[in-house]
Parts: sequence; C-alpha cells; structure tokens
Amino acid sequence: MKLIIHGGFFSESSTNHETKVAKQKALERIVKDSYDFLKTHSGLETVVYAVSLLEDDELFNAGTGSQIQSDGKIRMSAAIMDGETQKMSGVINIEAVRNPVQVAQVLMDYDDRILGGSGATNFARQRGFKSFSTEIPQRKAEYEAKLKSLGTGTVGCVALDQNGKIAAATSTGGKGFEIPGRISDSATVAGNYANAFCGVSLTGVGEDIVSNATAAKIVTRVTDGFSLQDAFTKTFSELKLYDGFAGAIAIDSQGNVFHQDSHPSMVFASFDGDNFEVFD
Repeated sequence: MKLIIHGGFFSESSTNHETKVAKQKALERIVKDSYDFLKTHSGLETVVYAVSLLEDDELFNAGTGSQIQSDGKIRMSAAIMDGETQKMSGVINIEAVRNPVQVAQVLMDYDDRILGGSGATNFARQRGFKSFSTEIPQRKAEYEAKLKSLGTGTVGCVALDQNGKIAAATSTGGKGFEIPGRISDSATVAGNYANAFCGVSLTGVGEDIVSNATAAKIVTRVTDGFSLQDAFTKTFSELKLYDGFAGAIAIDSQGNVFHQDSHPSMVFASFDGDNFEVFD
C-alpha cells in the first residue's frame, strides 16, 4: 500500500515561516491519517477521504480557504478517477459546498458524471449537501485589497490499495480573481487521471496543464512501458517549451512513488506505513 498527497504550490508560505511549518505539519497529519484509512478501505474511498481532509484545512486552496473570483464569489472544482473501472467523475465551478470531492464521489453512480456551474450546485443540494461558505477572512482580505498571490493552489491524492488498485483525486479553489466561468484542469484528464498502471494528480497553472495534457500523458506513457520517472521526464520536458507551471504526484502499479515540479515549491507528503516524507 502506498499513499501520496500534495497541497499545491507555496505562495505566502515561501516568505512566512510559520505558515510553511503549519502546512508541513498538516500534510504529515493528513497523510498518516489517510494511510490508516487505506488499511481498511479501497484506494478510491481513500483518495476521497484524504482530499476531504485537505479541503477542510483552511491552509490549502481547496474547499475551505478557496480563492475568491473577480466577481466576489467562490467556485470550486474537483474530480476523482478509479483506475480499475476507468470511471472519472467531477464538478466544475460548484458553489457553497464544504467538500466538492464528495459531490464528485456521488456522481460516480450516474451516467452524467461531470457537472458544472449551477447544475453541479443544484445536484449537490438535491443530494443533501448543505449550503456552506468556504470563505475565510484571509481570502476576503486578499480580495478586498485586490491582492493576487501565485494562485496555483490545488490539493490531491493518489493511492495504491491492498488489492493493487489505484485511484486519484484532485480539488481546487481556483487561482483567484479569475474570470467567472473559467475552468481549471482539476476536473479534467489533464489534471487528474488513473488507470490500472498509474495514477496522477496535478497542481499549477491549469491552462498550462491542459495544454500539455499532463496527467493523461504520464499515465499513458507508463501504460506503454515507460518507467514512472521516464514518463515524468518526457512529459515535463514538453512543458518547458512554453515555460509551463506545474507539479505532479504519482504512484504506479509496482508501488513506485514519484513527484516533480517545474518551478520547485510544490508541497507534498508520502507514506507507506514505514517511510514518511514531506517536502517543499
């Protein structure tokens, strides 16, 4: 069993030591808690569990703590993918729910598995997800002062369960001050993808990630016989053509864990029951 999570790229924490340390401690807590969950649950259930914990922590830009868009509203996106069944489900620009990734999980049982905007929000309400404000004072202050941070925050998880099955989940609160209706990579196969061979979750600039089809490329290359490291090297070299800003985490079916970022500052943590790593 293996588990890796990411908390997006550092922004204010790059100059604020206390915030940086707090994020590292949060990742350690969440990855270890999620690994305990993985012992008795599937990889798919575990990635939803882990990302829900990340969404609930206001240190990260997903769920509670999401960025505010240019019209003053918060819209979030999330997706999950089951490597065994090849089913992907997600929500795009959903509003006022605590855990977008859990709405994506419910959509797994429907034929129409990716919903956007008011359709996604209405679906959540009809399925018992109560209205919940994910705005925190820090984000409000940033918006009111028209301060724009790096805006590359996303969270994600990839898990390999005890049965050798892989799953991936990704959730984002957006880049901040974007045009309403803008779609990120998180609920697309460019930002979140898994099959029986590999699972990948991305963070970074959504437009760059979509242009490169990053997650799908990495998984496809592993499927075609590339090592996980070689698949990353090839795919990230293609990002360099336009100075693409991205970071990725992955696990393959052999239990190999890998991560890479184009502009080193991605925070992530991995755990296999014995070995723990947390980096930025």
